[in-house]
Amino acid sequence: MAATLNPNLLLLIALAPLVGSLIAGLAGFKVGRAGAHWATITGVAVSFVGSALVLKDVIAGARFNATIYEWMVVGGLKMEIGFLIDGLSAMMMCVVTFVSLMVHIYTIGYMADDDTSPGGYQRFFSYISLFTFSMLMLVMSNNFLQLFFGWEAVGLVSYLLIGYYYQKPTAIFANMKAFLVNRVGDFGFILGIGLIAAYAGTLNYSETFAKAGELGKMGFPGNDWMLVTVICICLFIGAMGKSAQVPLHVWLPDSMEGPTPISALIHAATMVTAGIFMVTRMSPLFELSDTALSFVLVIGAITALFMGFLGVIQNDIKRVVAYSTLSQLGYMTVALGASAYSVAVFHLMTHAFFKALLFLAAGSVIIGMHHDQDIRNMGGLRKYMPITWITSLIGSLALIAVPLFSGFYSKDSIIEAVHFSHLPGAGFAHFAVLASVFVTALYSFRLYFLVFHGPERFRHKPFPGEHDHPDEHGHVHVHEPHESPAVVWVPLVLLAIPSLVIGYMLVQPMLFGDFFKDAIFVDAARHPAMTELGKMFESVHGAWGMALHAPSTLAFWLMVAGVVVAWALYMQWTAVPAAIQARFGFVYRLLDNKYYVDWFNENVLAPLARGMGRGLWKGGDQAIIDGLINGSARAVGGLGSALRLLQTGFIYWYALVMVLGVFALLSWQLWPYLSGLVAR
Repeated sequence: MAATLNPNLLLLIALAPLVGSLIAGLAGFKVGRAGAHWATITGVAVSFVGSALVLKDVIAGARFNATIYEWMVVGGLKMEIGFLIDGLSAMMMCVVTFVSLMVHIYTIGYMADDDTSPGGYQRFFSYISLFTFSMLMLVMSNNFLQLFFGWEAVGLVSYLLIGYYYQKPTAIFANMKAFLVNRVGDFGFILGIGLIAAYAGTLNYSETFAKAGELGKMGFPGNDWMLVTVICICLFIGAMGKSAQVPLHVWLPDSMEGPTPISALIHAATMVTAGIFMVTRMSPLFELSDTALSFVLVIGAITALFMGFLGVIQNDIKRVVAYSTLSQLGYMTVALGASAYSVAVFHLMTHAFFKALLFLAAGSVIIGMHHDQDIRNMGGLRKYMPITWITSLIGSLALIAVPLFSGFYSKDSIIEAVHFSHLPGAGFAHFAVLASVFVTALYSFRLYFLVFHGPERFRHKPFPGEHDHPDEHGHVHVHEPHESPAVVWVPLVLLAIPSLVIGYMLVQPMLFGDFFKDAIFVDAARHPAMTELGKMFESVHGAWGMALHAPSTLAFWLMVAGVVVAWALYMQWTAVPAAIQARFGFVYRLLDNKYYVDWFNENVLAPLARGMGRGLWKGGDQAIIDGLINGSARAVGGLGSALRLLQTGFIYWYALVMVLGVFALLSWQLWPYLSGLVAR
């Protein structure tokens, strides 16, 4: 095997989804529905197979870091397209392409009856394939310019996907909200990249990391902040937008307005994990600033705990899973703050499989329920949808970290890693991730029990939806639930397999082996979390011992307690939740209004922004630019028009003007003498 990778193979991996997207988007009406989905599925399948081959070579020791195309050079700053392929990027490539492939296949069944607009089916496939291309460009990049291109491209395509149902005002509001919130994060991100370009003099990763020591000694001009702290916090603000961390999390739940397949694609393995990937890639910079790491740690802890609370009171099946995504992203962010970068991306990988599974299973339930998404109208679906039921159960068990399931190994590793961290805020973060274990189990199995067990509430829906049409007696026609077609449930089964086994298989090589040895840098002397975690892993004798050791941990019993409480409240004493809601109405209103963050944004920040915009428009544009600057230009123009009248082109006129000028000059010079004579 060669010590380097074939650049042509890397180009094929990146460009195959783009080709499929162009075929579906530009020739959609000619190739038809079948042509569109076959073109995009083939492109993503080629990309997945190529990524698997690259991962195989990377495991064997191959690496690639080179420029593919040099766009331009500005001074000493190179603008280029290049690839950096190591353990981190190879793993991300496989996860992105595999989940995307499952979503593409699933979409054939989910969107089969879609008649939103002529060509809408082809347009949707074009978008999701373009999304895959954008994400691949992001994770394969070896420089900040290409990273920023992929970063903005996934944001743009997510805007298009969330607003796919463009006739719905709620969908238009949701995609605009996602776009604007991400622009806030991206403002910080571009500032961080600009500081790197200004002080490191390069946009290349390797060259930047080579100068990390110098950057770590510089102060930020004008104050006593460290330059690297400002850079890292700016970069992380970008990650807060993409990975939906508090307070830039508000776009993600509303993005459920898009079709379910894009919920799995955006919220499982691609866009929302871009921030986690970016911070991991920037580990040589973040390791130089304990302040930045503490900031990351606390923001992640707040997101993990408080977004989990919101999942408990949601009734829309997709929104429960969406708030679960927010909470799990908080876990990953906590791991980043504890300098456990490999644990963060390990949880990113396991989460991608079981969360994509849960989203697609939710879509399967929605199909079976004839587009009813309210879990209070469900119940007893286990016998009607057996494949969806068992795969949903597997995904839920992985999510709550039941031993031997994939989520257990990554989630418990995060809890232990933050326990070993000595950074400011680590104590609060440890409490938050532990408390989140109980909350996660509670909302996950609340969803599971209400959907698949208990009475069949779909026969007499207590909460009819927009797709239900009651008769004159208030009765809703019953649609018998049914299992989804094979094109829908096959991806569920294929995602359930890694949700079961991949954590057990890869915990040792990814966390304690050499898989990320040249992709992630940790200063073990200052941040010993991974060293201590490795000692603990050795003491329990590997992955099997870690599962056997679980019942002796607090996290295990919090998880069990969450499941038991969910069973008690939603299967046995079903009147208790309503009584709790009535007794603690103020808490429920706080959660139902999502801590009033949206209210604050819409009623305080938005009017403030409008006021600032109006002030800049009236005072800056109209008064200064139109009034002063354009006014001075008009004055010069008027003066020129007046002087132009003097330019007649006749010689006698110019001679007269010269004589008058000489007369005026002599009069000015002789006036003091003449006035003196008059005075005498």
